[in-house]
Amino acid sequence: MGDRFVSYLRVSTDRQGRSGLGIEAQRAAVASYLAGLGAEPIAEFVEVESGKRADRPELTRALAECRVRKATLVIAKLDRLARDAHFLLGLQRSDIAFTAADMPNANRLTVGIMAMVAEEERRAISERTKAALAAAKARGVKLGGRPESLKNTELGRQRGTEARRARAAARAKDLAPVIEAIRAEGITSATGIAKALNERSIPTARGGKWQAVQVQRLELARR
Repeated sequence: MGDRFVSYLRVSTDRQGRSGLGIEAQRAAVASYLAGLGAEPIAEFVEVESGKRADRPELTRALAECRVRKATLVIAKLDRLARDAHFLLGLQRSDIAFTAADMPNANRLTVGIMAMVAEEERRAISERTKAALAAAKARGVKLGGRPESLKNTELGRQRGTEARRARAAARAKDLAPVIEAIRAEGITSATGIAKALNERSIPTARGGKWQAVQVQRLELARR
């Protein structure tokens, strides 16, 4: 299928978003970088957010597109996201290939280091929270406990099952808009949907071709 790239551009204010200030420069940097690879972005997502927002809806959509298309996320400048813990930790845990036009050879290592720094800050906050809870308990405040009835092996098995179900549900959610678009074309059978997904060059979770039974499993995961 070749290399595929999904572009993610971000500005901090509504004013910059409306004016295009900063976006065009980022778009040009991404285009120039990909041109050197003989590629173009298959999709572009533009985030306009303020420093007070923790959610990144367009980033969520971009990551979903990367998962669906087995594509690499590309941004213009890594330093635009260097202090964005939400982005870094989300990217670190997503298992999605990532590159930056200004630092193409440092993506995994640099993001890993940045994520570690962000995680350390979260750890420090967690330690302060634990200290506050311990102080509350010492004052006689009743705190909720956690059940210890499951054995370690049973708990591990349960978590493994839950993790697999979560991955399946996430994959189904990513593909839901694509499948709805296929159904809108009048294609409703599992065999027809599988064929349409293959024609759109959308791979299965394992990178293979779609079969009717996989479409049926996907439907079950959505319920």
